[in-house]
Amino acid sequence: MAHAAQVKIPATYIRGGTSKGVFFRLQDLPERCQVPGEARDKLFMRVIGSPDPYSAHIDGMGGATSSTSKCVILSKSSQPEHDVDYLYGQVSIDSAFVDWSGNCGNLSTAAGAFAIHAGLVDPARIPHNGTCVVRIWQANIQKTIIAHVPITNGEVQETGDFELDGVTFPAAEIVLEFLDPSDDGEEGGSMFPTGNLVDDLDVPGVGTFKATMITAGIPTVFVNAEDIGYQGTELREDINSDPAQLARFEQIRIAGALRMGLIKTPEEAAKRQHTPKIAFVSPPKTYQASSGKQIEASDVDLLVRALSMGKLHHAMMGTCAVAIGTAAAIPGTLVNLAAGGGEREAVRFGHPSGSLRVGAEAKQVDGQWVVTKAIMSRSARILMEGSVRVPGDAF
Repeated sequence: MAHAAQVKIPATYIRGGTSKGVFFRLQDLPERCQVPGEARDKLFMRVIGSPDPYSAHIDGMGGATSSTSKCVILSKSSQPEHDVDYLYGQVSIDSAFVDWSGNCGNLSTAAGAFAIHAGLVDPARIPHNGTCVVRIWQANIQKTIIAHVPITNGEVQETGDFELDGVTFPAAEIVLEFLDPSDDGEEGGSMFPTGNLVDDLDVPGVGTFKATMITAGIPTVFVNAEDIGYQGTELREDINSDPAQLARFEQIRIAGALRMGLIKTPEEAAKRQHTPKIAFVSPPKTYQASSGKQIEASDVDLLVRALSMGKLHHAMMGTCAVAIGTAAAIPGTLVNLAAGGGEREAVRFGHPSGSLRVGAEAKQVDGQWVVTKAIMSRSARILMEGSVRVPGDAF
């Protein structure tokens, strides 16, 4: 029996924030994968090594976690006043699908750096030394992200002393601005799809919980840790080793997705694992992070734990950090109340790997809350570049 030869596709493996993924230039993809569809999805699944019943990704570039099962496509921007279009695919680990419904905030950092590395930014806009402002069009959610990328001797500076909890080694700081990150352009006209800062969310077979449901950065359902039997200090193994609790979180997530209008039936949630996120919040408490570092209650404004693709995240998704910063800036949300209430332009929150600061500018316009931007710092580093190989009959 004849077997197809492997196909070589130019690719770059990059860490962005607390995630990493395989980055492609659109023009380097096989022609049938340059447009959305089954061929592109099959290619990305084979690159990552999904679907994998062993949940190990031994035969692919993925790392068998939601933070490492990611592919990105960049191209020169189709939008005026933007440098690049950035399209992100969250590859399911054990199921045969790619979720295109949201952004990855962590890899947004890498998108800015890769845009320069890949020659997609006008050389006239890149200083010899200084900061290059990369204007990114996030194609999944139709939003603008501004990446402030440090440049040394005409090239992206990747090494530095900026430390990010959840990342082992320091690197150069990249400041990200998420402009108009809420979905206020969607039908309903509000970043709060239900029209309320806090709702009573009825979860069939589980219970009724107070919830803040927001679409900023990424659609997110926030509940109080105490209401679901947690402290807010939990680490990954405390939750991910308990299938019953993970199933309960998924039921809460599905109920939130239905209330937010993201899905019409519970069954649709299986094909929309990336959004919405489910997170739980609590007032500050002292705890030991996964690295062993002590996080003092006095050093953070609140604690947040979030799940991604059905598992507790080892740190915090960048897009969820945007949701946290935005919700914290709006008096009366569960996130704001956990942080002590009142008006605030930034919060530092504790997560399983440490802490993170995120800022947001929110205001009321005609009785509706709007957020103009959210800001946070991340870093990015190329881990490997060259070509990824995929069996030619895989896509």
